[in-house]
Amino acid sequence: MNLDSVRRIADSVLYEGYILYPYRASAQKNRSRWQFGVLMPPGYAAVDPSETTTAQAECVFEQAGPAAVEVIVRFLQVQRRTATGAAQEPGVPSAWDEAVEHEVPVLVDSGRLLNGGFVSQFQVPGGEEHAEHAGTQVIRRREQLTGTVSVHATALPGPWQAARLTVRVENTTATEPREPASTRRDEALPTALVAAHMIITVFGGRFVSMTDPPEWAAADVGACENIGCWPVLADPDGGHQAMLASPIILPDHPELASESPGELYDGTEIDEILSLRTLALSDEEKRQARATDPRAAALLDRVEALDGPAFDRMHGTIRHPRDLRGPRERQEPDAAVPWWNPEADASVSPGTDAVTVDGRRIARGSRVTLRPGVRRADAQDMFLAGRPAVVEAVLYDVDDRPYLAVTLADEPDPELRSAHGRFLYFAPDEVQP
Repeated sequence: MNLDSVRRIADSVLYEGYILYPYRASAQKNRSRWQFGVLMPPGYAAVDPSETTTAQAECVFEQAGPAAVEVIVRFLQVQRRTATGAAQEPGVPSAWDEAVEHEVPVLVDSGRLLNGGFVSQFQVPGGEEHAEHAGTQVIRRREQLTGTVSVHATALPGPWQAARLTVRVENTTATEPREPASTRRDEALPTALVAAHMIITVFGGRFVSMTDPPEWAAADVGACENIGCWPVLADPDGGHQAMLASPIILPDHPELASESPGELYDGTEIDEILSLRTLALSDEEKRQARATDPRAAALLDRVEALDGPAFDRMHGTIRHPRDLRGPRERQEPDAAVPWWNPEADASVSPGTDAVTVDGRRIARGSRVTLRPGVRRADAQDMFLAGRPAVVEAVLYDVDDRPYLAVTLADEPDPELRSAHGRFLYFAPDEVQP
């Protein structure tokens, strides 16, 4: 299975809050990072009960034969960067925590999955790199990390050939507990697995939605125990073969907006305002941001390259959750007419469409008496009971239910209200001819 689209979603989780606007190390909110999916080493978790060493994902899948599972554990390793030297520029951080991505794949075949499972140990080597740039010495240091990934499944009773899958990731890095201090979490972060999450693929079966399970699986889904993450269906085509277990709760089949120009590390659905505010940074602020982190520098370059059409795309997009065609077999709308204008649907004609009420044809120009209260008891509507009105249009909602747009016949300015489209709306059974 091609997991590129799932990885793109996972990357947005991996780097959520990595470096926040205004993308400078000197900004206060960029001094407290690494908040999501942090698995601390046992030595640190022992002295700070608010932290954990483990993440666990449990979900239910149906078997269509001998089932196998592949788990890809993904996380960031904190890399400490320090800079020294007389040539160091003002505003450039002398110390900064960078991120190094890692993936740990684990494949469990059908012979092991339901027969005790499999435990895989992994190790990420440490290291130190030295570089010199314009008279400044730069040192990047990484600590060695170790951990385990355990995968097993338990068959569930019933005729559905279902099983509960358990995937557990644990940080086993050996460190000495540190004395409580304001900086102790910062000291332990280089030995943590940060933004840890799992991409889980099943072969010979299909996953059940944990958010909206079928009725037969609801009890089994409710019995699953998820720690530090929540698994959602992640197939881009609506399939049930891949799960993304993320420390940030997502809907099933999450997608990245095609209008998004790239990662902004600062939340979702606010690309336009973040891009505009980034452009408003002064030249000195941009210089400092570029010196903070290579990803910040790339972000600035990308935002500065955006043109007018790119901003237009970010300004607003409406995606209908389903096809708006109803039983009236609507035709394709005219692209030149705005979607909200009834004329966009060639199969409706608000000025000539009609409905039948009490055996009489009601259309534009018909006079009716308002009889609200059949469907609801809205006080504003009830005040209009018995008032005479003129039908201005027959409209349909997205479920093809008809409504009458009316103006009050005894108002002093009905023509003005009609010209401005200031209508009242009632269902056919709320009026009398």
